[in-house]
Amino acid sequence: MTRLGWTIDDIAADIGGTVVGNGTTVVNSVSTDSRTLVSEALFVPVVGERFDGHDFIVGAVEAGASAVVAEPGRTEVTPRIEVPDAAEALVDIAEKRRGELSMPVVAITGSTGKTSTKDLIAAGIHGSWASPKSYNNEVGVPLTVLATPSDAAALILEVGSRRKGHIRWLGRCIQPDVAVITNLGMVHLETFGSEEGLADAKYEIIELLGDSGMAVLPNDEPRLERNPDIAAIHFGTHGDADVLASTVSVDSYGFPIIQVTEGSQSNRVALSMAGDHQAANVAAAVATATALGLDRRSFIKNLAGATGSAWRMEVRPGEVTVVNDAYNANPQSVASALRTVAAMPGRSIAVLGPMAELGPVCESEHRRMGELAAELGFGDIIVVGPDHGYALGASLLVRNAMTFESARDTLRDALKPGDVVLVKGSRSAGLERLAIQLIKDFPT
Repeated sequence: MTRLGWTIDDIAADIGGTVVGNGTTVVNSVSTDSRTLVSEALFVPVVGERFDGHDFIVGAVEAGASAVVAEPGRTEVTPRIEVPDAAEALVDIAEKRRGELSMPVVAITGSTGKTSTKDLIAAGIHGSWASPKSYNNEVGVPLTVLATPSDAAALILEVGSRRKGHIRWLGRCIQPDVAVITNLGMVHLETFGSEEGLADAKYEIIELLGDSGMAVLPNDEPRLERNPDIAAIHFGTHGDADVLASTVSVDSYGFPIIQVTEGSQSNRVALSMAGDHQAANVAAAVATATALGLDRRSFIKNLAGATGSAWRMEVRPGEVTVVNDAYNANPQSVASALRTVAAMPGRSIAVLGPMAELGPVCESEHRRMGELAAELGFGDIIVVGPDHGYALGASLLVRNAMTFESARDTLRDALKPGDVVLVKGSRSAGLERLAIQLIKDFPT
């Protein structure tokens, strides 16, 4: 475990805070969660839409925190560092840690594939430190930086974007050596307003690069070709690219064999991450290895050990094979998941939740996904929650279940031995609960 060894005075001096109490108090970690912090931690209260971390300061101290950060007038607990904005302070503290780290830093953003690409790069570089789960927001990114061991071989950061300027704001604690954009797609259009606005927001990660930094970009996205002075490596699954990857074959559980070509070199790897769409993620990962100057043959060999993160194309064989891809959903990822499941042996069933934040294309994109499911031969489509347009595309195939309980009952009646059921929806739908229940209902 990383031990920071910072005094409260040290931290306050670096972030412009005011110490109240014993400034020589030492903290060895930083936490935003009073339930999981360890002793000698500095507790930073995150203020969200539904909660205020200041309400948990006393509990944090009782759990072992050595000191806390707080906005003025919010607590009398000492020792504390008073700051005008706790969220800004968390990023500032992470910037302090970033300044102590000497390993290469890779930052990854994009509409889809961020987490899988992060998992692949981390598997390819033994001894690297990577964002756990999807720690890709204004809390997760700084916490990942703060927890990075000093002897890590590399730091691999997944970076999301919820608004224009978000990545730029986090930039001071990221400072990447290599910046990766996996792709651009129709996600968060309600937030960004347009596909151009989305491209602007994602490109902020490239703007974080220093003079010696390297961009890793998809070869089919002209909206990212903005600055010829930035060194770039391009990847893709077709066309002209520095690194190309293609799916050679896919087994009965959806796990692909990927061929990677870079110049005159060609290598294959059998993945334990389902979906032939993984080829693009592998290409991005290998391009990153090239940017870092790593031995590509060893890196590609190591990719076989990548297992992926929870609720992302998790395939659980059994009486009924359950494919839990419930972490999130957008048109690109839904289409990839549908194609993967349709290619697996057995009757294909889709359990779909809404694709959130699509703005003006919401109905048309849900309809398009319904049409695709019907075209691919899905035998049944259960839509959990509002339909948003799936039924317009898939017509009589669609059954609607407004609650978790009704969806579970419908599936218990509909599923037969040998079926393959995909569970997919945006994070707000929480459909992983249904996938987990199905695994219990249809054991191996």
